[in-house]
Amino acid sequence: MARISYLDGPRGDRLAYALTEGEGPMVVFLSGYRSDMDGTKAVHLEGWAERQKRPFLRLDYAGHGRSGGVFEEGCIGDWADDAEAVIRAATDGPVVLVGSSMGGWIACLLAQRLPQVAGFVGIAAAPDFTEDGFWAGFSEEQRRQVMETGALHLPSAYDDPYVVTRKLIEDGRAHLVLRAPLPMGWPVRLLQGTEDEAVSRETALRLLDAIESPDLQLTLVKGADHRFSEPQNLAMIEEALADVLR
Repeated sequence: MARISYLDGPRGDRLAYALTEGEGPMVVFLSGYRSDMDGTKAVHLEGWAERQKRPFLRLDYAGHGRSGGVFEEGCIGDWADDAEAVIRAATDGPVVLVGSSMGGWIACLLAQRLPQVAGFVGIAAAPDFTEDGFWAGFSEEQRRQVMETGALHLPSAYDDPYVVTRKLIEDGRAHLVLRAPLPMGWPVRLLQGTEDEAVSRETALRLLDAIESPDLQLTLVKGADHRFSEPQNLAMIEEALADVLR
């Protein structure tokens, strides 16, 4: 595994990242909400990149994993800024963005900011989930609580309860990407499990419709869940990446 390096992020947080050298476009893995760069998919793809002799970058947003900062103080815009800062510091060439869950939303934002993007692979991509998932699913009492007290705790199928903050909701509204066309002039591959309880296939279809790409494919995988980390799922991510890099 690549060694962990650090840099000071745009808000002063110490951001952790791991860079593997290689030839060709830099493959950048963007993890999900409360996930980190030591997750199964990130580490697996780093090994794949090493075998392929391709450059690879994984990173932790502030408040996640090995990076400094407090998770509950962060939001989509902050985490996108963190990822952009690390990418710009680590490479000056083309990148292929691989976004898992929330990382898919962040990839959509970075695709409009970075100077050289060569491809995008979305894995259970969750654009606009703060509005279309959290807020849309809240009761009136939950909406009142998050706006008046500043935070709401929600149960999670995977870990401790989610903390949803007013800042997360309001900042999410400033970074929605499914309300207008998303220009991406490069190959795009979207992977979505049919048994994903966190991101619906309707979200995947909305993203498919929003992206304007000359080479865009959505693959629905029957039986796959949100983690998308079974051996056969990891092999599909490898195939999607290889297809984009071709």
